[in-house]
Amino acid sequence: MNFKRFLNKIQLNNKKIKTEVKEDVSEEIKTEVKEDVSEEIKTEVKKILSFVDRDKDPHEYLKRYLKEPKYKDWFNRNYPNFTIYEAVGLSASDYLEMKRQLTPESESVIEELQSTKQIKSSQEPNFKPTYKHEKTSFDEFIDERLMVSHNAFGDKEMKIKVLEVSDETAPLASKFGNRVKINKILVTIKHLKTQKIEEGEFDIEKIESELIEKRHYTSTNRWVPITDIKNGYITNSRHTTLISDASALDYIIF
Repeated sequence: MNFKRFLNKIQLNNKKIKTEVKEDVSEEIKTEVKEDVSEEIKTEVKKILSFVDRDKDPHEYLKRYLKEPKYKDWFNRNYPNFTIYEAVGLSASDYLEMKRQLTPESESVIEELQSTKQIKSSQEPNFKPTYKHEKTSFDEFIDERLMVSHNAFGDKEMKIKVLEVSDETAPLASKFGNRVKINKILVTIKHLKTQKIEEGEFDIEKIESELIEKRHYTSTNRWVPITDIKNGYITNSRHTTLISDASALDYIIF
């Protein structure tokens, strides 16, 4: 029996198997990469309302909203379920940055910011510190559990959407961070036993004034950090503070 010939056949068979395995693995990697890229493209596409000109800088719409009361009233009447930054495909950080540009903070806050910059620059002398707001992608807050709160009996769920924010500039931003003052919210309550959905719009600014007039106190804190606003919805840690006055006046039972 010719052993050399037999060994050569075995080696050729092994080479064929290796090349076939490599081709199969490369094909799988290619398909996985294509699927990942297509998924990323899908998640990056944002819904923009029909009135927005896509060839125009979306920041110009924020500027008009902040500077022109008539334009602001028009938008709020026609699109009550959207914020201006959400309508044009931007984030709450972009809205706050534009508001800061148009209405600068007081001198004391600016001095405080400058002092913090000097401290940081002395600690990090090799580079210049920069302060900018990065856009948040939807993938960072896709977990629905962050948006939903439950009542004491566990038979109801609640979500709160931001409908309107105030133009006020947050005081002491360097100490408490970037915040916005909420004026109007959309509350959605789901009854888990019956699957019934209740939805209502609340002007919490007016409710706050009404409670002060009737009860001479208020417990609502309408200042919300922008990190607690995810895709236009308030995280569940802020639900109680936003609806406390409405609950005190029996506008909402949860």
